[in-house]
Amino acid sequence: VFLSRNFRCDCGNSKFKNLQCKLLPEKSKVNSGNKYNDNFYGLYCTCKRPYPDPEDEIPDEMIQCIVCEDWFHGRHLGAVPPESGDFHEMVCQACMNHCHFLWAYASQLAVFSLVGMYLPVPPLTKANSLEDEGIVLKVEESEEQKKEIKKESGVEHQDTKEEKQSEQFNEPSTSSGVLNTLILIQVVTKSEEPLCKLKELQSKPFVKKDTATFWPSNWRSKLCTCEDCLKMYSELEVQFLTDECDTVLAYENKGTSDQETERRDPLMDTLNSMNRVQQVELICEYNDLKTELTDYLRRFADEGTVVKREDIQHFFEEFQSRKRRRTNRMQYYCS
Repeated sequence: VFLSRNFRCDCGNSKFKNLQCKLLPEKSKVNSGNKYNDNFYGLYCTCKRPYPDPEDEIPDEMIQCIVCEDWFHGRHLGAVPPESGDFHEMVCQACMNHCHFLWAYASQLAVFSLVGMYLPVPPLTKANSLEDEGIVLKVEESEEQKKEIKKESGVEHQDTKEEKQSEQFNEPSTSSGVLNTLILIQVVTKSEEPLCKLKELQSKPFVKKDTATFWPSNWRSKLCTCEDCLKMYSELEVQFLTDECDTVLAYENKGTSDQETERRDPLMDTLNSMNRVQQVELICEYNDLKTELTDYLRRFADEGTVVKREDIQHFFEEFQSRKRRRTNRMQYYCS
């Protein structure tokens, strides 16, 4: 599991008697924040089967939902998953219904498979079919279309005459010109205020389906973080969606970094922190210790005797004594 947001160990609570938690001794008797889904009972997906399933002969990968953290078979998601390298995260059907606002983002950000459910919506001919498909369509007439309609209805000439008369009676004076300028500044300032990304996307056509959705690596950074949207995330208990450290990619990078730290050789780290002379001296000392310790332990192996703590302590005392004698015999010359 790449993450467990709503879970902490049960040791120390009422499920395990006389077992105190060593990390949090003051932990309460019940972990009210824990969410025990079917995964804790060895059952997965919408089919509620174990993994690996001895009765399932169909080869299939399991994908984890980044919202509920459950695992699902690829064929039980309601949509054909894209190629494994094309998406980084998945949101299952149930979580898409719970987080209904994600459908507005899906039309712009989600990764769609070329095979299966996610195909471009064909043009609709019936007006009443728009509501059935969950599409909201806005149609605005251009100025040329409006003039053409007026011309056909025979009122174009009358409207033009009225517009000219209106212009004559409304010629701006100096004071009214300043007022109009102030109004224009207010309009421009209002238009520059940050808008809600979600409302902007919801005003465009989008389709809701009973399927899972697949998302690229950077999709969470595109979510709106205005005050209303943050409140909505809190009410739906999905505040983590805006946390960049919560993503699968962040978890994989952390795991790679931890593995590199574990593989790091302490001796090499020490050598890299020294100058050239210190490095040579340390390597020589290490080789001497290795050679003498190997020869010392070989005698025990040849005799078939057990190496005791006193034997190891005696070896290091002798090694230090020999090292001091070698150091005292060294002579230094000044050039």
